[in-house]
Amino acid sequence: MDESLLTSTVPRSLDTKSKIIGLELGDVLILLLNLSVENLIFGETSFRLPMVFGTSLVLFGLLFFVKRGKPDGYLQHFFEHLVAPTVLSANTTDEEYRKFGGASQSDSVRAYE
Repeated sequence: MDESLLTSTVPRSLDTKSKIIGLELGDVLILLLNLSVENLIFGETSFRLPMVFGTSLVLFGLLFFVKRGKPDGYLQHFFEHLVAPTVLSANTTDEEYRKFGGASQSDSVRAYE
């Protein structure tokens, strides 16, 4: 029996995220957006080098060292946490709930009472 039909090589990690210079693709997009906006604003002035390249290097350093050891999508979830309401009430009726099939909102609220 041919042994090559029974075994095959598989990559060690199938879920590896794409990274460029140690940053996620979204972070690289933020870095390039910063670079282009700063270049648009300060490109023709004498502040071009410190503002365009300086802020991009500082932003790169912050993203690289602050996110080290954090899970993927850390900044997105952190900003969603900051925007979320600070007080979440338990055991209250859901005012936005509507029954499927065209029932009015008042009917669905009465169903919970």
